[in-house]
Amino acid sequence: MSSTEIAEDIAARIKTGEYPPGSRLPSYAQLKEIYAPVSVATIARVIRDLRIRGTVVGSPGRGVYVPE
Repeated sequence: MSSTEIAEDIAARIKTGEYPPGSRLPSYAQLKEIYAPVSVATIARVIRDLRIRGTVVGSPGRGVYVPE
């Protein structure tokens, strides 16, 4: 699965309410397991792209959240 496909899947899960506003996304390690076999670097790239789009927010050490 490519980083684009993973980003689209996460965005779709947000739109359907699987990850509702204000909720925390799974950790990078958990996302790596969900989308195996991908690397943590791929997950980091996906999260960076979703942040740029405004789909998610967060900071290192706090986690990644769906904006309210």
